[in-house]
Amino acid sequence: MKVRRADLAGSWYPGEESDCRRTIERFFDSELLCPDTWGDIVGGIVPHAGWVFSGKIACKVIKCLSVKDGADTCIIFGQHLHSTSDNIIMKEGQWATPLGELEVDVDLATQLTTEFPFDVETTSQYDHDNTIEVQLPFIKYSFPEIKIVPIGLPPNPASLKIAKRAVEISKEMGRKTIVLGSTDLTHYGYNYGYMPKGTGEEAVEWVKKVNDKRAVDLMVEMDEHAVIDESFESHNICCPGAVAAAIVAAKELGAVKAKEMIYSTSYDVRPDSSFVGYVGIVFGCD
Repeated sequence: MKVRRADLAGSWYPGEESDCRRTIERFFDSELLCPDTWGDIVGGIVPHAGWVFSGKIACKVIKCLSVKDGADTCIIFGQHLHSTSDNIIMKEGQWATPLGELEVDVDLATQLTTEFPFDVETTSQYDHDNTIEVQLPFIKYSFPEIKIVPIGLPPNPASLKIAKRAVEISKEMGRKTIVLGSTDLTHYGYNYGYMPKGTGEEAVEWVKKVNDKRAVDLMVEMDEHAVIDESFESHNICCPGAVAAAIVAAKELGAVKAKEMIYSTSYDVRPDSSFVGYVGIVFGCD
């Protein structure tokens, strides 16, 4: 079976299996516990910077995902897309990680492409994208036998129908499914051309307590339409299509509540005039 390369291994995250595994295990600690009074935790929102900045957040969210009797398939929504972008999917093959390959759920992905228009990526022809790749070692570590469906959906109403249908198809096929949406939050500073509050501590506090908080609150409220609107208005969700799709998909899996697990910024790791916000959220059932 053909394999897509792990392009960012060795730069955004460790490239060797032993280093990758050791880093993941270091991310786990007792400071942040998964909700233990919920039913299944079927989905989440994860950040997608290099692991030094946001890996711990993404790792913890993915570790919290739990479905009775295990999960067969992970539908992961990502990609930096605009409202008029094409839908993107990888519908066959494997994707390499330092911990081993993850196989695409061919049947589920193929059925989606028969019902909706997609730009289909292959193992050798694809747009380089960090939003999904940096999550894959975490998925492989926590769910060694799981299959994946990597999807990019733009922030528009049609994407919400695709996300809902993806879960409907997974149910029809008897899959036990979990879903992820990959996004970072406010990109602030000279590097990103966005500085409504100038520089310094005032700007950092505004991003944390105002701009990012608005986005996080809407994700926790599981309001997919407001998430898209907020991203256009406040520039605080870099992959709103992925977030909205994950919310819709989680609801279709029975999720009725959400919890913010952890929030931070790259400024907390490496103070700079340009910085990015990150959040980890889980979606669960009663």
